[in-house]
Amino acid sequence: MRWEELDQQPCSLARTLAVIGDKWTLLVLRDCFLGIRRFDEFEKRLGIARHLLASRLKKLVEHGVLTKVAYQQRPVREEYRLTEKGLDLHSTILALVSWGDRHMQDERGAPVLHVHKACGQVMRPITVCSECGEPVGARDVRAVAGAGWSGESVLPV
Repeated sequence: MRWEELDQQPCSLARTLAVIGDKWTLLVLRDCFLGIRRFDEFEKRLGIARHLLASRLKKLVEHGVLTKVAYQQRPVREEYRLTEKGLDLHSTILALVSWGDRHMQDERGAPVLHVHKACGQVMRPITVCSECGEPVGARDVRAVAGAGWSGESVLPV
């Protein structure tokens, strides 16, 4: 499988990685969820080269994860805002942050705490079954072929 052909794979994870699967894109998304919207703010916070940042933002816009919205007319200046499609990535980003908090933190602890607005408590994300509401982990799920499966290879058992 070639990296540039990920979007053509019969795998939702591969197709997703084709859009958000590099470190700069994930950090751009992290900053979007922290309220960063303007090109110069991304550039300053991330220390990323302008052409790399422009490329990542363009890809996110092309795939409908971000949209450009004018905040000034003369001259026209635009900022990047998460779309509904982009907002749907929140649980993914939060899960990665939670994993990092658990496995990659130093002796000082988590650098950012996530507080649930409704109850005011510091929270960590959990995955639950959409049907019964029970928490699920890796050992609680099995993969079966769906309608989009091409049958080109066999799912592992």
